[in-house]
Amino acid sequence: MSRREVLLDIPLGRIAALRAGDPNGPKVLALHGWLDNAASFIPLAEHLPQLDLVMPDLPGHGRSAHLGPGAEYTSGVAVNAVLDIADALGWQCFSLLGHSMGAGIASLVAASSPQRIERMAVIEALGGLAETVERTAARWREAIAAARALPGKQLRVFADLAAPVRARMQANQLSESAARLLVERGVRPVEGGYVWSSDPRLTLPTPQRLDEAQVSRLVADIECPTTVIYADPPQSYFPEPLRTHRVGLLPRGRLQVIAGIHHLHMENPAAVATAIGDFFGT
Repeated sequence: MSRREVLLDIPLGRIAALRAGDPNGPKVLALHGWLDNAASFIPLAEHLPQLDLVMPDLPGHGRSAHLGPGAEYTSGVAVNAVLDIADALGWQCFSLLGHSMGAGIASLVAASSPQRIERMAVIEALGGLAETVERTAARWREAIAAARALPGKQLRVFADLAAPVRARMQANQLSESAARLLVERGVRPVEGGYVWSSDPRLTLPTPQRLDEAQVSRLVADIECPTTVIYADPPQSYFPEPLRTHRVGLLPRGRLQVIAGIHHLHMENPAAVATAIGDFFGT
């Protein structure tokens, strides 16, 4: 299936994206995971040719703009960026497809702007990661210490793409072909080789997270029909029974569980596409 590069100007800066599928099909915005990029959805897009699928590099990722000096990546920034991307496309109403961090962002967009979201399919996350009230001060201390230390760190320069491909394979249990897709869109050339193109500030821990009661309330207020796809076994940071409990909070939700790794939409896209089926319509 053919795909093309798209550049979108939003208040934050220029957003790079891939667009694939049927221009007259259902409008779906695909949001990738943390430190991934639009290429995360290339394998799945091949199985969803009926959709008008736009896959942006989220701010600070891939080939998209970084935030300005002194700014922080927050959930609010991400939600507004998604809505700005939809505005730049001329989409008043649309559907969401998200993986991991992108699924968490999609959940927040659906909860906060229900009048704009028609349907949502999320892979390997629903709602954001929660924090306990008891760890409030500890989280702030960790986040501020990491932020103060970041300016002294240097980006690692890779002589070629072999090393970053191996790094992604090891970090995410990815095949070589899947890792290469992410790496080729996730590096930039410099003298002596390549560096990651993602904003180093994305690696900083956030000082604030909602607690589980707040996340649950957000999930319960998602009004659109929602398909949730989880990999089996679950990730340690989103274990059972928590992840299934959240699905049960959805007013109009359904759950599909597929054996595979966290990036199952890259490694087993046919199964994920089957789970999605005609959910987005035709």
